[in-house]
Amino acid sequence: MNMRNVSQQDGTYTIKFAGDSGDGIQLTGSRFASTAADGGLSVMTLSDYPAEIRAPAGTLYGVSGYQLKMSSSETLEPGEKFDILVAFNAAALKVNQDQICLGGIIIVNEDGFTTKNLRQAHYQTNPLSDGSLDGFRVFRLPLAKMTHLALTKFSLSFKDKGRCKNFFALGITLHLLDRPLRETLDWLQDKFGHQKELCEANKQALVSGFESAAVMELPCFSFESKGKIDRHPGTYRHINGNQALVFGLLSATVKSGRRMVFGSYPITPASDILHEIVKLKDDFPVISLQAEDEMAACGVALGASFCGSIGVTATSGPGMVLKGEFINLAVMTELPLVIIDVQRAGPSTGMPTKTEQSDLLFALWGRNGESPVVVLAPASPSDCFSVAYEAIRIAIKFMTPVIVLSDSLLANGSETWALAEPDHLPVIDSSFDLEDEKKQFQPYLRHERTLARRWKVPGEAGFEHTIGGLEKENGSGRVSQDPNNHQLMVSLRREKIARVSDDIEEAEVFGAQDGNLLVVGWGSTFGAIRQAVTDLLASGHGLAHLHLRFINPLPRNMEKIFRFYQKIMVIENNQGQLLTRLRSELTFDGEGLFKIQGVAFHVSEIRLAILKKLGEFKNGSSQSKDTGS
Repeated sequence: MNMRNVSQQDGTYTIKFAGDSGDGIQLTGSRFASTAADGGLSVMTLSDYPAEIRAPAGTLYGVSGYQLKMSSSETLEPGEKFDILVAFNAAALKVNQDQICLGGIIIVNEDGFTTKNLRQAHYQTNPLSDGSLDGFRVFRLPLAKMTHLALTKFSLSFKDKGRCKNFFALGITLHLLDRPLRETLDWLQDKFGHQKELCEANKQALVSGFESAAVMELPCFSFESKGKIDRHPGTYRHINGNQALVFGLLSATVKSGRRMVFGSYPITPASDILHEIVKLKDDFPVISLQAEDEMAACGVALGASFCGSIGVTATSGPGMVLKGEFINLAVMTELPLVIIDVQRAGPSTGMPTKTEQSDLLFALWGRNGESPVVVLAPASPSDCFSVAYEAIRIAIKFMTPVIVLSDSLLANGSETWALAEPDHLPVIDSSFDLEDEKKQFQPYLRHERTLARRWKVPGEAGFEHTIGGLEKENGSGRVSQDPNNHQLMVSLRREKIARVSDDIEEAEVFGAQDGNLLVVGWGSTFGAIRQAVTDLLASGHGLAHLHLRFINPLPRNMEKIFRFYQKIMVIENNQGQLLTRLRSELTFDGEGLFKIQGVAFHVSEIRLAILKKLGEFKNGSSQSKDTGS
């Protein structure tokens, strides 16, 4: 039987590890992904955590998953169906069985299919013996028993030996996809070298799993026929979205010549940003602080900006609501502040570990008064670096708060990334001269082109000044209740944000430069949309994809682009927030494709929706000529 019965390119495989949170699923998957990336393959991953901190073992809602797609050609998304499933228990199989390709491989831990496990997974009969898996290649392995047998010479407790079974399973899968052991052996030494016996036990489990797969003559699928991807020379590494955000923030801080103050409060899925910064704080000009709550974290960051440092804070949906008042204060005081919102499913606590593009409208308009800010969103885990860097550049140059809308799909997802060359990064410079300042410093005198005010430390000789939340007189910064001045200041703050569009690249269209249909997306929907559009273009269909990084302000050529297409389709993981934003500013004939299930779009979903829309043009339901196949 062939391994797969789906339409995929040779040299592309998708694998998923699934089990309880305590099975080390995320660690196992991330190590496999790093090994694949280090081998020169294109890798895109998807982490799926339970919403509960520690859900009951063996339950369907307690399944933790790590999915990764690797290819000898560039890959844009983590895959829809998988070729290999490693299921540590019955619940892991039950949750994921429908997503396995026909003829795909299932490696099951027989020790996780006890009567209790089957009952918790709502199985009436044992799927390993009732014939329901006949369409797959099933390898039944008692992973726990095999791991204990491999570790007989170690004096670890029975429980600690059992915890090594994830590395035994990792060894098996490394054999399946012809990946080397050395990278993971070296990582284990670096990670656990100070715990010698634990380190050696995990190494032994890894090697034993690899050797057992060979002895049992499990299949081995090689990528050698395609070779490595033809990439530009440089240094590459495997990176997730939260790590990329941190690297972007720190790079921009160094480039600016200032110091960053990061105020944070733990919240899923943004907490790892704080963790990564703490790891690097001794090597970069950064101060990190875990505040007592979300408001204080934002207040600390804004206070740091007032004192001449770069204030940054990170949170998720509920925390954004609490930070709103300080973001408003940053608008009024016109100080640089970067707010990273790693979005998750809401409202309220919602589904903390599930992805959703839920906060766009709040980022745009979730404050009192006329309170415009810059809003931008990364398209992929590695793009988080560029967006974080750009956020600091814009915040400093235009003296404004900037909101970055990542989400849990990007934060926990990972891919291969080329390290940025410092000399190639844009210049970050907040210095400019104002003629009137030679006489007396006025905090709200503005740059002629950007309308940004001068950024000066309040205690610096000759630049003493006071700012606050009450309306200011333009120029002097004195408190003002004058109606005409208030209208002027509101207009200036709005115009300042609008002028950011003159400082960013115009939007680019991928595909047909005019025609019936333009597909528009933002944020983490990029990979699935781009792959669907690429597939349809290869089939002869005429359409295009435009993906937005800046959502406020919009790229200056947006309206011009829209005029070249009969219909606009906006795709997003919410109920139409970008569509609402675009309709508020542009005139166009558009509709949306929305998904709010806590999971990302699949390529097939988008491809089917586009085909239906293209079919309307072909069948004459639209008053436009057919540009399809």
